[in-house]
Amino acid sequence: LIGRLMFELPEEMGLIAIAVRQTQGKGRGGNVWLSPVGCALSTLHITIPLHSNLGQRISFIQHLVSLAVVESVRSIPGYEDIDLRVKWPNDIYYSDLMKLGGVLVNSTLIETTFHILIGLGFNVNNSNPTICINDLITKFNKEEGTKLKALTADCLIARTVTVLERLIDIFQEKGPNGVLPHYYKYWVHSGKQVRLHNEEGPMAWIVGIDDYGFLQVHEEGKGVESVHPDGNSFDMLRNLIVPK
Repeated sequence: LIGRLMFELPEEMGLIAIAVRQTQGKGRGGNVWLSPVGCALSTLHITIPLHSNLGQRISFIQHLVSLAVVESVRSIPGYEDIDLRVKWPNDIYYSDLMKLGGVLVNSTLIETTFHILIGLGFNVNNSNPTICINDLITKFNKEEGTKLKALTADCLIARTVTVLERLIDIFQEKGPNGVLPHYYKYWVHSGKQVRLHNEEGPMAWIVGIDDYGFLQVHEEGKGVESVHPDGNSFDMLRNLIVPK
């Protein structure tokens, strides 16, 4: 639906499709993504000029979207300590324990404009089969003696889009350094180790992400290098490859 409409509308007009549930959603690597009622599900169309800070680092958009989801909850007064986090490159997590959602970005370059389709899904109110954002809020209320209200999918989709717009503006003005300190505040990887090349490969420490959104790791004796997933691993932080 969005793919057909996005070239027919004026560039200044925003476009989003929201689903109550998905039976034929698309996941990474051509996987089918099934989503029950209780999830926030949307596809958002945005345009980014090629000759702009974000247009020159277009892969960064998935990090901005993941951050926007986390911020949509943790920027609400009282909800700042709900343990919702980002996992590189495109997942939303409860602490570093459990996945709550993900982001899938497709881009098409037409002349000097990127048309970006952002597929976005995260679990707001469905406790099965894993955990949801409202479970985290209930848990926080019990532990801290607070009375934070449950959140709704439509509220969080709206907040996510609003936060994303602000993050894009900041990135366009200041580049990666404008958003990375905030991104690191919420990511799960600080001080973590990964293996390079294969499951028996050398260990390296995660240190951050580079100007183009690739993960940066430090292997002892070799300095800092940028890496990306091998494209086949279920766990995106296993089998990391150093680009030639």
